[in-house]
Amino acid sequence: MLLSIHPKDPEPRKIKTAVSILEEGGVLICPTDTVYAFMCSSQNARAIEEVARLKGVKPQKADLSLICQDLSQLSTYAKAIDTAAFRIMKKALPGAYTFIVTASNEIPRLFKNNRRTVGIRVPDHPIPQALVRELGHALVVASVHDPDKVIDHTTDPETIHKNLGHQVDMVIDGGIGGMQGSTVIDLSGGEPVVIREGAGTLEDIL
Repeated sequence: MLLSIHPKDPEPRKIKTAVSILEEGGVLICPTDTVYAFMCSSQNARAIEEVARLKGVKPQKADLSLICQDLSQLSTYAKAIDTAAFRIMKKALPGAYTFIVTASNEIPRLFKNNRRTVGIRVPDHPIPQALVRELGHALVVASVHDPDKVIDHTTDPETIHKNLGHQVDMVIDGGIGGMQGSTVIDLSGGEPVVIREGAGTLEDIL
């Protein structure tokens, strides 16, 4: 199913349609402020396993992150974050960053693993923001990679639907996506460590 949603002013009725699929344990492909990504409810273990399968990895080893509505949701998924780290996150988010933080006891329960850290995203894009707000809890997210190894990410939602639509419950068409993933910064050890430079600029926040 391919559903077109306005990228700047998402239609509430269409958001509700997409969220109903998430609530039933479905998996979507949705735009973010960086690339298109697989998304599912963080409260559905089978959906999380399916996202891991789509990424071609075991759930216990899947490199999955969470999309939160805002930093107020952090306390559910992360242990206490020091003032310096929180200041960096507050300055950067919403934005094209993934922050690795120390995971709360909720994360092993969700992901069925013993990971001590979790990636947190608050994308600067109205569609995933509307989805997580309507859903009422975090989304699990993993970027969609192009099968062509020369091109890292597919940017055209119609092409994504053609290639992957049969494997997911819905592809959301929010226009042409980006070609660069988020900037990943590890805050779990105190000092910020840049794991991957991506769409988020470092000089603006560090």
